[in-house]
Amino acid sequence: MNRLQGKVAIITGAALGLGRATAIRMAEEGAAVAVFDMLEAEGAAFAAELQGRGFKARFWRCDVTSEAEVARVIGEAAAHFGRLDILVNNAGVSGANKPTHEVTEAEWDFVQAVNVKGVFFCTKHAIPHLKAAGGGSIINLSSIYGLVGAPDVPPYHASKGAVRLMSKTDALIYAPDRIRVNSIHPGFIWTPMVEHHLEAMGDISEGRKATDALHPLGHIGEPDDIAWGAVYLASDEAKFVTGAELVIDGGYTAH
Repeated sequence: MNRLQGKVAIITGAALGLGRATAIRMAEEGAAVAVFDMLEAEGAAFAAELQGRGFKARFWRCDVTSEAEVARVIGEAAAHFGRLDILVNNAGVSGANKPTHEVTEAEWDFVQAVNVKGVFFCTKHAIPHLKAAGGGSIINLSSIYGLVGAPDVPPYHASKGAVRLMSKTDALIYAPDRIRVNSIHPGFIWTPMVEHHLEAMGDISEGRKATDALHPLGHIGEPDDIAWGAVYLASDEAKFVTGAELVIDGGYTAH
């Protein structure tokens, strides 16, 4: 229950899905949690729920595609809680599911702005606060599709490959500052993003069965499967882990 005692975490895209699960588990392990999201009603309600359970939490609206907004709210969160130890770059979008030759420039740029530039902005403006704390942990949510390819959603796959290499680059740059940077690579996890993806494909029940079958363990994952991985990477248990890829995918990429 005290794996993150005394630490302060910023989690982007924290109102729903993987971000929400990660915020809950980090709070339960003793971290103060800054809930960042574009969904104001959901984010504020979630922070209030955490506070109601006796945890330190507060919501900030954050559009990760806006550098000025990212810089401001990271500064506010660090000032509010007194320090910053953990950044979870979780905010992301799936984008257009079209063959590459049909993707428009606007569709491509939208995904890169959230999934890649958002990670860049948040990392950039968290670094001074992490340095001031004497080190910390940055956890970037990539994907199995940052490791392997698939014949769909080209902008998304490109963005998650970028996040994988950004993580390794920053791990090397900031190792002397005792700032560890790692990526998590989820398989299909039952979140609103995956649910909407399957809805767009047709019959959601049949789609889930087919998606379950893609994983050697026989089922898709749950948000907690990723949240506990993030808790590990944020904790001092992972003090010798940086530049690593934590694959949590039910065996998907073991083929």
